[in-house]
Order: sequence, then structure tokens, then C-alpha cells
Amino acid sequence: MLILAIETSCDETACAVLEVKPRTVPPSGTGARVKGSARRPIFHVRASVVASQIKIHAPYGGVVPTLAAREHVKNLPLVFKKTVRQARVKLKDLDYIAVTQGPGLVIALLVGISFARGLGYALNKKIIPVNHIKGHIFSNWMLNSAVQFPVLNIVVSGGHTELILMKRLGSYALIGETRDDAAGEAFDKVAKMLTLGYPGGPAVSKLAARGDAKRFNLPRPMIASDNYDFSFSGLKTAVLYLLRKHPDIARNKKSLADLCASFEQAIVDVIVAKTLRAAKEYGAKTVALSGGVSANRRLRAELERAIEKKLPEARFLVPDTSLSTDNAAMIAVSAFFNRSSAVSWKHLDAIPNLSVV
Repeated sequence: MLILAIETSCDETACAVLEVKPRTVPPSGTGARVKGSARRPIFHVRASVVASQIKIHAPYGGVVPTLAAREHVKNLPLVFKKTVRQARVKLKDLDYIAVTQGPGLVIALLVGISFARGLGYALNKKIIPVNHIKGHIFSNWMLNSAVQFPVLNIVVSGGHTELILMKRLGSYALIGETRDDAAGEAFDKVAKMLTLGYPGGPAVSKLAARGDAKRFNLPRPMIASDNYDFSFSGLKTAVLYLLRKHPDIARNKKSLADLCASFEQAIVDVIVAKTLRAAKEYGAKTVALSGGVSANRRLRAELERAIEKKLPEARFLVPDTSLSTDNAAMIAVSAFFNRSSAVSWKHLDAIPNLSVV
């Protein structure tokens, strides 16, 4: 099976061609099926191309929707042609076209949707609409031979910080989400306060690697609350007040690194604590981290360490960093599992507030 996928939910223009091959060995590799696991085929990414818009949005400190859409219109035909060329496929041989339907910036989503509709009409192919968050979730299924249920997914990105429980394929329960700023959004806003540029997450983390995370006593919002929701707005505000009281922090290299480390550690502590508690309550056999912020080294390392120590019976999954940020390969994998929802090009539209449940 060949699936061509398109992703334009925010500021990355991406296409990929995924080849799905029949599985020839059991998930465990032992000749027996793992109890609670999902048998699945082998995924081979024939091509994955991403065109970044970072330089265009950097002067504004964030994504400007109209600029993003304009760049998608310009980039998508080029990215599409490059993807098909690298994948060495003929369009007539495609089985499905997949495209991100939402959530995302509606003006950006519509570029991908329109392109997919045109392809569907021209090739007489069905289109699989994909939820962007589910795309991140299935980025963890690309290279893993077996995923045991229940799966607790912690999706952390610029727009989302969510705990999503999967008891089986096709079953999604949102058990926790951010009430204000998502983790990635908080990273970007703090980076802006510190004039570190855009995107803020990598810039903050780079400095944090050289800093003392214990120097500044920053709050851990909602870490002890009796639910699995998140809130990072107060943490961001605490950094703002600290900088107003001590403006020299931003001008001193050591202090700046210490502040970045303290801020990053506060976010990591909250995410690890909430995820671990939820995993225990729901008896998760797999804990899967995904989303753009899953590329953060401190978060990856500390969550893995916590799972190994406190939940040794559970497996920790995290995608390769190349699959952490927005890409079309993850959209194609999600589409494979959702191919029963394929529709005609006539019945496809963007849903900017699309929910995962």
C-alpha cells in the first residue's frame, strides 16, 4: 500500500510517501503475539520532505497565519514534486491521499486540503482526513514493532499539552490538557522575554544545558492538583516578574543560563509528575511522548528515567527527533490506521478546532 500525505497545519509545509508492507514476523519477534499488543505491518517511508518557514516568522516572534498560508501556497507544489521524485512512485499507483484536517490554523489547513482535493479529483483517489494530534501520537508507531495497550500518550507542542489514553486502536480519551499556555508556547514566550529569538524552545534548551536548574525557585503550576490538567501561564508570569525585579539576569550569561535551566526544569517536573501519576492510575503498559517539545533532551531523559524507576513494567516510547516536529510521515502512518474514514474529495474540509475525541 502506498499513501501520499500532506501536512500544512501551521508553518511547516510537508509531504511524504509511506509504503506499508505486510508483517512477516510477530510483534514480539518470538513467534508469539504479545498480550495486549497491536499487530501491525511494517512502515517504510519512501520520502519525507519538509519546508520550514522559521526565517519568515522569526522577525515577528511567532507564526503569522496569513504569511504561513502564503508560503504554503508557494512551497506545496515544490515539496510535492520533490517528494514524489524521491519516492520514485507514479501517482496512479497511490492507494490513498492523506491530509491534515485539523486542528490548526484554518487558513493554513485550507491550502493542504485544497491541494489534496485537487489530487483526489485528478487521480480519482479517496482521501483520508487526519487529526494532527493523532499524527503525533502515531509518530511513535513508525519504528516500534509492538505497542501494548493501554497506551498513555503525552502530546507536548507549541499549541498542545495533552494526556490521551488509548485502551485500544481507535479509542481515545482525553484525560488532561492545558488550561492556558501549552508547554511549547510557554517556551516561546519566555524566549521572547529574554530576546533569544524564534523558535524559542531550542534556544532556551541550548542555554539550559549549561545552567543550574536549582538556582531560581520557580513555581510548578498544578503539579499537586487532583486532576491531570496543566497550566503554564503562571510559570511564564513568574519569569516575567523575576526579570522585572532583577533585570541584570538577562544581561549575565551565567544567570541567563541558570534561569533557562530553572524554567525548563519546572515544566519537565510538572509533565513528568502528571504523566507518571496518570500512567499508574490507568495501568498503562506503554507511555508515549510525542509532539514538538518531545525533542527536548531533558524531558525525554527524565520521563524515561521516571518510567523505568517507578513503572518498570511499562514501556517508554519517544519518536526520533526528526519525527517530533510537524511532518507528513506521521500523518501517513495515522492515515493507515484510519483508512476506513477515507472520503471523496467532494466531502473534505478543514476543521481548525478538531478534537482528538
